[in-house]
Amino acid sequence: MKVAVFSDVQGNLPAMEAAVEDILAWSPELVVMAGDLVNRGPSSRACLDLFDTLRRERGWLPIRGNHEAWVLRCGREFPQDALDGAMRRFADQTFRQIAEVEAALIGWPDHINFHAATESSWVHVTHGSMAGNRAGISAGVTDANLSRWLPKDISLFVGAHTHKPLQRRLGHIRILNVGSVGSPFDGDVRASYGQLEFRDGDWQTRIVRLPYDRARTEQDFAESGFIEQGGPLAQIIFEEWRQARVLLASWHRHYHEAVHSGAITLENAVTEFLESTD
Repeated sequence: MKVAVFSDVQGNLPAMEAAVEDILAWSPELVVMAGDLVNRGPSSRACLDLFDTLRRERGWLPIRGNHEAWVLRCGREFPQDALDGAMRRFADQTFRQIAEVEAALIGWPDHINFHAATESSWVHVTHGSMAGNRAGISAGVTDANLSRWLPKDISLFVGAHTHKPLQRRLGHIRILNVGSVGSPFDGDVRASYGQLEFRDGDWQTRIVRLPYDRARTEQDFAESGFIEQGGPLAQIIFEEWRQARVLLASWHRHYHEAVHSGAITLENAVTEFLESTD
């Protein structure tokens, strides 16, 4: 049995197309998209349309990520105030892209389970972990936390969210973080996804890295208006994609309280932060 799991496309169509091409060439029996197909990138509508076609025609399965949940929430709830509106402008822009087809996002499950030839081969796939879709498994998560974040009686756990591919174990449980198709954070700009194969009575896992047309993605960022219209934080998101590393979390640690207290404007906080990261 062969299974492909990909995640965190984040509205990056050229990266998604490269992953889809590679997956189709590998010919797995099952393909799971483990969340965050949309948002943070310029082409959420195109990515959703492509996935919906693959879902209907080939039976590819979706899992809801935190960004699907957030974008749908933005479509239903007004910003709390002007600052909240400015900070979430890129998500509101995403909702406007997908508003006509938002029904394609409704009803996605949080978890998928399946097994291969034996009852001892159960696999659990989710976006983050059992602690929530924003609790991804990274190298820094302790074994003590892992024991609470993983379901019981499985052979393999597959997640994402961190944008950093990872393979590790907790006792007999294999753990695979498939990383990100559209915006990796491990310093490697190539798309990543996971291949699972059940052979010789056990699951074998592999992380695949793929080059794609990044010049086309950069053009999409510019021509879509994502950076110009997505608010100040869209500039940091673009830099995360360009540099393949986490930046927004650091910005929040250093500037979130100052911006909310009025000590510095959102625009100046973003400019100052980006100048410090050059």
